[in-house]
Amino acid sequence: MAIALIGWQWFDTRRELGQVREDIALRLKTAESDSHDASHAAREAQDTVRDLLSRLSLLDARVTEARGQQAALEQLYQELSRSRDESLLADIEQTLTLAAQQLQLVGNVQGALIALQGADARLARNNRPQFMSLRRAIGADIERLKAQPSLDLTGLSMRIDQIIAAVDGLPLVSDSRLPPTVAGEAAEPGGWTRVGALLWTEMARLVRVERSDRVLPPLLAPDQRYFLRENLKLRLLNVRVSLLQRNEATFRSDLRLASQWIETYFDGKQKPVGTAVASLRELQSVALVIAVPTLSESLTAVRSLKVAH
Repeated sequence: MAIALIGWQWFDTRRELGQVREDIALRLKTAESDSHDASHAAREAQDTVRDLLSRLSLLDARVTEARGQQAALEQLYQELSRSRDESLLADIEQTLTLAAQQLQLVGNVQGALIALQGADARLARNNRPQFMSLRRAIGADIERLKAQPSLDLTGLSMRIDQIIAAVDGLPLVSDSRLPPTVAGEAAEPGGWTRVGALLWTEMARLVRVERSDRVLPPLLAPDQRYFLRENLKLRLLNVRVSLLQRNEATFRSDLRLASQWIETYFDGKQKPVGTAVASLRELQSVALVIAVPTLSESLTAVRSLKVAH
């Protein structure tokens, strides 16, 4: 009985051990399968991480490249802007320099004013804050030029041209000294009255009594009259050249000489001569030398900006 009990216990123990072995084997198999799945998942995760790292590296490279391109574009824009500003300032400086030269050499106030206004308009179109000091300097020079009295060179030149054009038609004093043709009284053709009228006309041409309070110029031959008029026109042309050159000494000297010639050789009783003499006297009262302002303030401002750039 005891042996049977022991045998049964041994058998039962072996059966339980077998079940434990099977359970352990099943668990080991499951664990091995789980381990295989975990390894596969780990490999997939590693591949995903590597792919993500590769993409991240590519994105970093693209971001770095974009930043480099942005920096290059900003530098290029700054260089272009700087170059455009330098070109603009160089043009403005040249314009101001030419305007200043015109002011000092020929006193061309209107030309300098137009040049300054054009320069200010160009600066206004750019609308850059760094140009405000230059615009203020140009504006101050513009106001000074507007307050400056100007000389109408064009109008004065036209008046001189009108006198030159009228020289050929001015009557000479020697023309008025010639006896006029005296018409005889109306008579029948072939009568003694007509003969007497013809004789009277011939005598009147030979003798003329005239009273004058001044020394009359000598009678001029036709070629002398021609050269007198041509020399007078040349003298008036010199007057116009002196006007344009602002040579006041030569201007007044030539005007005085031209007036003397007209008053001496031309008939002052005639209206064209009186008009020419009056025009020359008005020209003699014109002051060619006018103190004009300099553009030093604007030139200093634009040169300072050029140095700053």
